[in-house]
Amino acid sequence: MAFFTYKGRSSSGAVTGEIEADTRQAASAALRQKGVMATEVKEKKVKAPGEKKIKGSVKDKELAIFTRQFSVMIDSGLPIAQALNILAEQSESKPLRECTTVIAKEIESGSTLAEAFRKFPKIFDDLFTNLIEAGESGGVLDVVLQRLSGYIEKAASLKAKVKSAMVYPITIISVAVLVVAFMMIFIIPTFAKMFKDLGQDLPLPTAVVLWLSDLFRGWWWAMAGGIYGFMRAFKMYYATDKGSMVVDTYALKVPVVGMLIRKVAVARFTRTLGTLISSGVAILEALRITARSAGNRVVEKSVMAARTAVAGGRTLTEPLRQSPVFPPMVVHMISVGEATGALDTMLSKIADFYEEEVDNAVGALTSLLEPLMIVFLGVCVGGIVVAMYMPIFKMVTLVK
Repeated sequence: MAFFTYKGRSSSGAVTGEIEADTRQAASAALRQKGVMATEVKEKKVKAPGEKKIKGSVKDKELAIFTRQFSVMIDSGLPIAQALNILAEQSESKPLRECTTVIAKEIESGSTLAEAFRKFPKIFDDLFTNLIEAGESGGVLDVVLQRLSGYIEKAASLKAKVKSAMVYPITIISVAVLVVAFMMIFIIPTFAKMFKDLGQDLPLPTAVVLWLSDLFRGWWWAMAGGIYGFMRAFKMYYATDKGSMVVDTYALKVPVVGMLIRKVAVARFTRTLGTLISSGVAILEALRITARSAGNRVVEKSVMAARTAVAGGRTLTEPLRQSPVFPPMVVHMISVGEATGALDTMLSKIADFYEEEVDNAVGALTSLLEPLMIVFLGVCVGGIVVAMYMPIFKMVTLVK
């Protein structure tokens, strides 16, 4: 359960407070039952007992290497505290080195491994600590750590594939913006002075470009402020329940990109849930962790609906079948996994398949974006150049 702060209105007027719930959606539903119409619901960052502050962040690759090395040391029979001290000495990441040193001291003082790791929630999330706890209680810590390192590596690879699909369009758009800005500030004013001296009527495209140049040079601060304001407003809107649901629902419907988002969501869901279940984490807790790490409100809502169904004695597949995210093949395979008692194995197979599908989708998206971005850059720069030369062509024609 998590704590959420809220603002809203009730029959007595404006109200604020805190409420405990699994998700923001559950918190909003609980408030409605109390007669409160919530206008803002935000998760409250609750400090864990004994939580330590460590500056900086740890990369996924560093965390995966740390976890795999820890697994090898435990499998070799090294005491946990000694293994952690060795990892702290050889770690190149300062935040990871500092927190590992503290964890080793906590173990030496009698704390469990899961309790010690939970003191650093910014580095070791719920999934990590719950798997550690399951490995400790089941006496299979080395096996769980090996699975965890594999999960972190695959999750990092999936994230890298998605980022690689965005590098090309962002680079092209950035170059286009810089080129257009340079032309508007330094080149177009020179043409404007020359056209003014000619004293002739300008073609409409040329007049529009000159007007945009004056607007850009005179009101660049207002344009920058407008872009910043829009981004801030979008971020605030997305932070609300309604906003995040609307944006994430629309994102799934965008051609090509929506399919990629859906495949990433399915791969992340199946990999996370499969890793948790195979490591011995209870199904309800596994679904809660999976929902919170989904990264998409539509997926989160579907997973929480599945959790409610499982808590009520129903199967996992019933609510997933109604979700727009999970394809029929995935739902059918999960159903077979439930029926045969091999749900974790089936989820891992689905994750392997969809991670490969993400790789193919990223390649297809990149192939589609390359010509589109080239055309975009050509239209932006070429359009300005043609607009500037139109009066010159007109003048040459008149002279002839």
